[in-house]
Amino acid sequence: SRACRCGSRNLAQVIVIMIEIENITKTYRMGDVEVHALAGVSLKIERGEVVSIMGPSGSGKSTLMNILGCLDQPTSGSYVLDGTAVNSMNDDQLAEVRNRKIGLVFQSFNLLRRLTARRNVELPMLYAGIENGRRERAVKALEAVGLGDRMDHRPTELSGGQQQRVAIARALINDPAILLADEPTGNLDSKSGEEILQLLLTLNHEHGITLVFVTHDSKIAAHTQRVIHMRDGLIEEGIA
Repeated sequence: SRACRCGSRNLAQVIVIMIEIENITKTYRMGDVEVHALAGVSLKIERGEVVSIMGPSGSGKSTLMNILGCLDQPTSGSYVLDGTAVNSMNDDQLAEVRNRKIGLVFQSFNLLRRLTARRNVELPMLYAGIENGRRERAVKALEAVGLGDRMDHRPTELSGGQQQRVAIARALINDPAILLADEPTGNLDSKSGEEILQLLLTLNHEHGITLVFVTHDSKIAAHTQRVIHMRDGLIEEGIA
């Protein structure tokens, strides 16, 4: 085999597939009409890869994002996430996988306004039943995204860029296998958006976190290793 011919020097370069979906479909019923949001999508994403998913409105990219993030189930097809088959799981099982393996970052931040930055970051640990060291881990996560001096502020006391940093710290708090970012710079000015993008890319470079961006922004796509174009519920072949 090729592995045998190459010898031991390639042992550290073993490819690990983080995401593998095969012939995924998603159909919604609107009255008497069936809407085929995904029409048979197959995709592999390697551990540590930085990928962007692009496409016009209605192309299926948001539906694909929801399925990759275990926020929704496909109508048919298979989905293996970090070695675990998730396409046949119930809602409780999906929630557990989502909390353990997936970090989600949204355009709208999705922070609880009544809680401080630190308490927002602690939430995934609370849901996971983690008691010991919760505060310390949240503090360390906020320091890692440059908000060590703002952890006792509520979202209304933070800028948009700072709120997104809190959201990133929260997404990373349980050491997820993959970070999914849905238009993470969409509500930010250009300077803050560039800072958030560079922060995410640094996390990938320094910690090997797999990054998947769903975006309209060609500037984000230009910084990723691979661009996946979608149209009419399918991946457009031959477009890189």
